[in-house]
Amino acid sequence: MRFNEKELVCLSRQPSEMAAELGMRGPKKGDVVKKRLVKLVVNFLFYFRTDEEEPIGALLLEQFRSPGYTQCRVERGGHLQTFSIVFLDEAERKYLFECDSEEQCKDWIDSIIKASYEFMRRNLIFYRTEIHRLTGKDPLEQYGISDEARFQVNSGSQLVVRDTSSL
Repeated sequence: MRFNEKELVCLSRQPSEMAAELGMRGPKKGDVVKKRLVKLVVNFLFYFRTDEEEPIGALLLEQFRSPGYTQCRVERGGHLQTFSIVFLDEAERKYLFECDSEEQCKDWIDSIIKASYEFMRRNLIFYRTEIHRLTGKDPLEQYGISDEARFQVNSGSQLVVRDTSSL
């Protein structure tokens, strides 16, 4: 996936869902834990040197397979105050984060899971279906979203795309 560096820097300055100074070890062999400012903005995890305003890196947090996206997973570390982000297509690409407390670690893991596009997409489908079930109206209709592009959830909780172009 390609990113425009200026746009990423601009995004890193947006209000964050979470931000804290954490210990961080990168994926390179021999990397040591260093104090970094870590910010979660939408579905990007930015990390900064503690005395700089521009990020030194960003991780795209996605949990689905698609061309250009790398599937990743957040895992609890061996200690109660650590977690890792692992990229499944590149097993050697693992980032370790050390928190100040077990509670802070739990909050980071929860926020990272909820930050993925796939998680937000599933929630949108669920709530949209629930609103439609309760009101009989599609809540996105008022925004002029085409019927061909609408997603529905069937009774088996699997995602299906409803194609009405042939109707």
